[in-house]
Amino acid sequence: MTKSFAALLLAAVPLPLLAQVGDVRRIDMGRVTQLRDGALRDDLAYAITEGLTTEVGQRAAGTPAEARARDWAVRRLRALGFANVRVDPFTMPVWVRGAESADIVAPYPQKLVIAALGNSASTPPGGISGEVIGFSSVEALRAARPEQVRGRIVYITHAMPKTQDGSGYGVFGAPRRQGPTVASQKGAAAIVIRSIGTDWHRNPHTGVMSFADGARPIPAGALSNPDADQLERILARAQGPVTMRLTLLSQQLANQPSGNVIAEVPGRDRQAAPVLVACHLDSWDQGTGAIDDAAGCGIVTAAAKRIMDAGRPLRPIRIVWFGAEEVGLFGGLDYRAKYGKQPHHAIAESDFGADRIWKVDSRLGPDRKAEAEALRQALQPLGIVPGSLEEADGSDIGPLLEDGLPGVGLNQDGTRYFDLHHTPDDTLDKVDPVQMRQNVAAWTATLAVLSGGIEPRARGRRR
Repeated sequence: MTKSFAALLLAAVPLPLLAQVGDVRRIDMGRVTQLRDGALRDDLAYAITEGLTTEVGQRAAGTPAEARARDWAVRRLRALGFANVRVDPFTMPVWVRGAESADIVAPYPQKLVIAALGNSASTPPGGISGEVIGFSSVEALRAARPEQVRGRIVYITHAMPKTQDGSGYGVFGAPRRQGPTVASQKGAAAIVIRSIGTDWHRNPHTGVMSFADGARPIPAGALSNPDADQLERILARAQGPVTMRLTLLSQQLANQPSGNVIAEVPGRDRQAAPVLVACHLDSWDQGTGAIDDAAGCGIVTAAAKRIMDAGRPLRPIRIVWFGAEEVGLFGGLDYRAKYGKQPHHAIAESDFGADRIWKVDSRLGPDRKAEAEALRQALQPLGIVPGSLEEADGSDIGPLLEDGLPGVGLNQDGTRYFDLHHTPDDTLDKVDPVQMRQNVAAWTATLAVLSGGIEPRARGRRR
C-alpha cells in the first residue's frame, strides 16, 4: 500500500465517531496490520485440524470419542500456553447409529445408499417393508390425506441450490427438520428424504432432527442425492406400487457426559468483559469432522495464539470449543445457562468450514459504531466486504445472540460447504491451507481490534 493502514483508517472514520469509543483510539492499527498480514503465513490452524482429525477422528457427541477429543484439546491448548484451560462438563441424551440399508424390493429390485438421521427411531433387526409414497415438499406432505400416508414409507425431495452464504440450508432443510414429525402425525411407517446437500456423490448427509408435538418416533433416513434421483425415476416409471425394505438400527442412551473446553488469554484489565471466540469440538460419526468443525477450532485458536504471542490484550480472550453442537446445541445452551448473564464484549464463532471469508457482519450497537468500522477497515485488505451492522450469527452462540449479546460474524464462502456437510467426505483433504490462512488472518485482525489493543511484552519477559 502507498499509505500506512492507520492513516487510511483515520481518513475513513471521522474523529467524533472515534471518540464514541475511546478504546478504538488506543489501538495501534499499524500493529493490527502487521499481525493480520503475518497470519497469512500461519500453519498452526492446519496443524490443529490435522491433529484432531487424525489422533481422534470422528467425535460423536456424548460418546467416548468426544471424551478423547476433550482430553486432546486440553493437552493441546495447555501446550500452546493458554491460561485457565479446563473442561466445563454437562450431560446429554445420546443417540447411537447402528446398521442401515435400503432396498427396492419391487418393481425394480436394487440397493440404495442411506444414512439414518440423528434421533431416528430404530426398525426391528430385520427391517421393515412398505410401499413408498413420494412428495415434492413438506407442504405437499402436510396437504396429503392421512389415509394416503398411513402405513407407508414417505419420501420427500427438494431442490437445494449452491449459494455463497449457505442460505439455502434454512429453507431446503425442512424435509429433515419438519418432515419426520409430519409423516409420523399422518401415520407413516417411516420416512426417507433426499439428503440436505448440494453434491452428487453416493454419500448420504446425516443430521439431527426431532419429533415435535408429541409425534411418535419413526425410522428416518436420508438417501444420497444420486439414490434419491434413482428413487424418483422408479416412482415415475413404475406401473404399480414401489416397495422398499428399510433397516435403520439405532439406540437411545440415557444421559452421558459431554462438556465445553475453555481456555483464555488474560487481559490487562481484569475487570473487562471477555471477547469470546468459539467453534465446536464434536462431529458426526461418518467423516472425521474436518470442515465441521475441526477447522473452526484450528482457526480461532491460531488467531488467539497470535494475539497472545504478540503481547497482552486490554480485554481477555475466551476460547470455547463447544461440545455436542451437532445434536442440539447442548454445549451452547449449557454455556448460556452458566455464563449468559455475564457481560461479554463480543462473541463470534467459526463453524462453516475453512474456505475464504468474504463478508463481515456485526451487531455491536450504535455506541460502538467506530469499533465496527475499525473492524471493517482492518478486514478490507483481505478482500472482505462490509456487511450489516445489525446482525451476527453462529450456531452455539445463537442463543446468546438472541439474548442480545454483541456479536461479530465472519462469513465464509459456503459454495461447496454443503457438498461435504455431514457426510463421510468431511475429511482433512477438503481443507484448503491457503484459504484457511486467510481465515486466520481475518480472525487475528478481528481479535486485535475487539480486544482493545495489545501491549507488547518486555523483551526477554513473558507475563
